[in-house]
Amino acid sequence: AQAEAVVGKDTLLASNTSTLPISGLATACLREQQFIGLHFFSPVDKMPLVEIIVGEKTSEQSLAWALDFVQQLGKTAIVVNDSRGFYTSRVFKTYVLEGMALLNEGVAPALIENAGKMAGMPLGPLALSDEVSLQLMDRIARQTQADLGDAYTPHPADAVVDYMVHHVDRIGKKVGRGFYDYLDGTKQLWSGLDDAFPVAAEQPGVDTVMQRLLYAQAVEALHCLSEGVISDPHQVDIGSIFGWGFAPYTGGVLSFVETIEGFERFIANADALVERCGDRFRIPHQLRELAQTGGSYYSMA
Repeated sequence: AQAEAVVGKDTLLASNTSTLPISGLATACLREQQFIGLHFFSPVDKMPLVEIIVGEKTSEQSLAWALDFVQQLGKTAIVVNDSRGFYTSRVFKTYVLEGMALLNEGVAPALIENAGKMAGMPLGPLALSDEVSLQLMDRIARQTQADLGDAYTPHPADAVVDYMVHHVDRIGKKVGRGFYDYLDGTKQLWSGLDDAFPVAAEQPGVDTVMQRLLYAQAVEALHCLSEGVISDPHQVDIGSIFGWGFAPYTGGVLSFVETIEGFERFIANADALVERCGDRFRIPHQLRELAQTGGSYYSMA
């Protein structure tokens, strides 16, 4: 509201938030039609993607201005509809949360990290959690719980984040201590992890861990598509690779589902993960319909 009061009436106001709903932020403005989300990725000078978020009252003219602006910056844009976490942040967090869920189950930290990198991700999920900041993740989770109330669905990783932030004060790389210790330009897994999260005597195979880390992301991306958060399948793939570095060899998260795994195999594996791990791996009905009719996500574009 303070910014709007001192700029021209034709000025477009944009937020770089990665989580807060744009429509809610826009209510502070008199000209809600000129408020939009422009989510840049860190480090901004290197990451090629900008996620443009259209609020409930954002005008088509404002969207056009935003697209022109992103193009002038030499970056690639994807357009998504407003929702908590939008598309990229909503799906990205499933990778780091699944890594923490595995840790809480007693899977060895080194196995989790190596499986993440072997699956094609730029960093292991624990290292990526440190980069993002466990403190930030804790704040987002608490805000989400407060906003959703009884509708909030707990995640097995919640307890891990709470322990790391509020019990041992290890909030991430920015302070030199998280899942890793950062000393003199080097990093190594925190020696206290084994005491905090005892390693189980029987460990899963690396393929099992890789599958969980990739499927957690894929299932959430499918829900974003089926809920209309993002509507263009090609932008689903582009956003996943350019936004958070989803295994580039797959061609993107949707290509992973449809061409790397194939509908039949993906559905069977996801259903098995529901039985073992819970509803966070439950696929949307839209996928089953496409599989039954021989359809393709890409033909929906």
